[in-house]
Amino acid sequence: MDDIRVKICGLKRPEEVSAAARAGVRYVGLVFFPRSPRAVSLEQARSLALEAPVGLAKVALVVDADDALLDEIVETVPLDMLQLHGRESVERVAELRARYGLPVMKAVGVASEEDLPALQEYARVADQLLVDAKAPKGSVLPGGNGLSFDWRLLAGRRWPCPWMLAGGLTPENVGQAIALTGARQVDVSSGVESAPGVKDLDKIAAFARAAAAAGAEGAVPRL
Repeated sequence: MDDIRVKICGLKRPEEVSAAARAGVRYVGLVFFPRSPRAVSLEQARSLALEAPVGLAKVALVVDADDALLDEIVETVPLDMLQLHGRESVERVAELRARYGLPVMKAVGVASEEDLPALQEYARVADQLLVDAKAPKGSVLPGGNGLSFDWRLLAGRRWPCPWMLAGGLTPENVGQAIALTGARQVDVSSGVESAPGVKDLDKIAAFARAAAAAGAEGAVPRL
């Protein structure tokens, strides 16, 4: 049986963290981007992180954050990883990885084959990649828009570091996404919500079950 690792992003309530832990989720994302309906304060994030059980990785999602904000986040919230979801350069990713001593996940938006070379560039300096659907022009959110892309673009592709699939995933389609891409890690936010920023606890469980079932069926090839 292949182990599919699940990340639930944009949690705001203690019961959402508990539901993720019960479902066997491996990562939870805390959003530090004020324009997002999933944004949390430093105090909220600290409380949620402290309540998370051992083994559940806490990931801070930031968008083009400066050092002052990142210093505050890292000093206040017990974290396991930083997720850079903006236009951070390859050099900036390497700089932050060295500055904070935390693993760094870099999100890269994909809409067509032209977007794929950037993944190789960031893979040289990041600990993980998040392959997400590219945000539409004019969108205020770089992710969490509930959009997907042509998953066939990723079929058979590998990078020097682990990667995670995101963008428009739901309990209903995550199995197909895993089968088409070979992803071993998947990330969901709006796909398990009842309203923007409000996670549905039953959908969290359903998503985790569907991802696990895809792995059990051998949809993911062993490397």
